[in-house]
Amino acid sequence: MELTSRALVYSLVALAGLGLLGTLWLWPRLARQRPLPMIGRIALLTVVQLAVVGVLGLSVNNSYGFYTSWNDLLHPGGTPLALTSSEHPKAAAPKAGALVQPTTEGGLETIKDLPQGKPEEVGRVDSVRITGTESGLSDQVFVYLPPEYFVPRYARERFPVLLTLAGYPGPSLHLVEGLRVPQTAWELERTGRMAPTVIVMARPSVAPPRNTECVDVAGGPKTETWFAKDVPAALRATYRVSRAPGSWGVLGYSTGGSCALRLSLRNPTVYPNATAMHADYQVPNDRWTDGDLFGGDQAAAQQSDVLWRLRNLPAPKVSLLVISTRTEEDYAATQQFLATAQQVADAHPEFRADSLYLEDGGHSFETWRRELPAALEWMSDHLKTPQDREPRQQ
Repeated sequence: MELTSRALVYSLVALAGLGLLGTLWLWPRLARQRPLPMIGRIALLTVVQLAVVGVLGLSVNNSYGFYTSWNDLLHPGGTPLALTSSEHPKAAAPKAGALVQPTTEGGLETIKDLPQGKPEEVGRVDSVRITGTESGLSDQVFVYLPPEYFVPRYARERFPVLLTLAGYPGPSLHLVEGLRVPQTAWELERTGRMAPTVIVMARPSVAPPRNTECVDVAGGPKTETWFAKDVPAALRATYRVSRAPGSWGVLGYSTGGSCALRLSLRNPTVYPNATAMHADYQVPNDRWTDGDLFGGDQAAAQQSDVLWRLRNLPAPKVSLLVISTRTEEDYAATQQFLATAQQVADAHPEFRADSLYLEDGGHSFETWRRELPAALEWMSDHLKTPQDREPRQQ
């Protein structure tokens, strides 16, 4: 039986029931204080408890999709998703400013597996707080600076930027601890599979606990403005990053993947490259969003529906990558989105949508870590090498 089949759950329920009945029936006969009766009592209790725990575990897994097959469960760290057809690019502390300030928030000190060494050898991860002038929002993010950022011969170079977004309600630390973004990026850069890139790691809900889905909430936090205007402005004012839109991209998993698609399609001159891992394609209306994010404005809701945009609005000049597994719960929705995207791409060459799949895997960091190397390589292939340079000091 498959791991996610109802038959397996029902079988364990039946086993638990039979075990309980067996325990009630046999307990008087096993009441003697001798080794064999005691072993019998322990065996009966163990069978019942394991069956109950199994039912609970399978129910939770089936609800959230952490593992989608026995292979996914029993062989963690399986074959990573590979990007096989791409040509790979060859491969100081931030300036103080009011918009970006160093902070000890975020829990970076708890991460023990970051590459160790000098910044010019392994790069550096900073914890900073960005304050937005357009949205009025403020939040803590991590910024990974590649080794080249600290090498003198690159002192006047500006670097491409990749905004990475966690799922909801995860903190930005999940991108370092769970997804291992800076660790993976450093390894890819070290082996020539990714160009030196500044990576910003943020959570999609800048105003927790509400899930704002990276949209400007009616009468509430302007999360889209934060990501589309405030974050780029703050980074360009503080770090040596590219000012050319083609050198910027956004990547996310789960809710962060949904945000990546939405931010790119709605703001193609800001994030013309996007990768979505296990995304949803519509803005939900549930207890996590605390109701309708658009305050009943149907037009605003449609504008943030990525499928509606593809079907009804002019094609934007963007490149998208959608990553999932063939056993993920949203597989059908992903296929529908990609079918629509392909129709748009056939008619409009300036729009492009690629896809990559693992054969199995669920809604879990185990799966997302397998997909991340290919996602980062694809992003690096699509982030244009910046042509702008830091002005020479007089």
